[in-house]
Amino acid sequence: MADFFDKLSDDLIDFINRQHMFFIATAPTEGRINLSPKGMDTFRCISQSKVGYLDLTGSGNETSAHLLENSRVTIMFCSFDHKPLILRIYGHAHVIHPSDSDWDATLEAFDPSPGMRQIMVIDVDSVQTSCGYAVPVFSLKEERQSLKKWAEHRDPDELKNFWVENNQTSIDGKPARPFVAD
Repeated sequence: MADFFDKLSDDLIDFINRQHMFFIATAPTEGRINLSPKGMDTFRCISQSKVGYLDLTGSGNETSAHLLENSRVTIMFCSFDHKPLILRIYGHAHVIHPSDSDWDATLEAFDPSPGMRQIMVIDVDSVQTSCGYAVPVFSLKEERQSLKKWAEHRDPDELKNFWVENNQTSIDGKPARPFVAD
């Protein structure tokens, strides 16, 4: 049976802090729904009603494009250990870029990472938990290092140029929040 809450409890925040990955879902008014797995210790509970994640360089930028058109977002965590639980956070989000005045203050909640391109900040509308009894039990082998290694071999200008060339629109051609090359 699902339970709904207005905000995150301390127990749910502890659960989130123990997870190694999460999923984010967004959708434009028309077009593809996007569901992306995320990891690398990039998620933070800023308060019981505000969360965020440090978004790293990727091949696309669907979340940013969708949030410009429709700020609704769902975050999902699944327990893959022996105590099952699924946690969904429903909310509205906005994007913060390194050029924004609130970047430095927001970044303080995170561990900087090579290739960090933006921060997604989500205002929590509601939280849902459900059993997760059908989710398999997995154990983490290790974090992938591919993205960090890729980003570490590029200087900041190369990363910005990559974002400008590859992360300005969604796969449906919807504009993302623009990156500006220096």
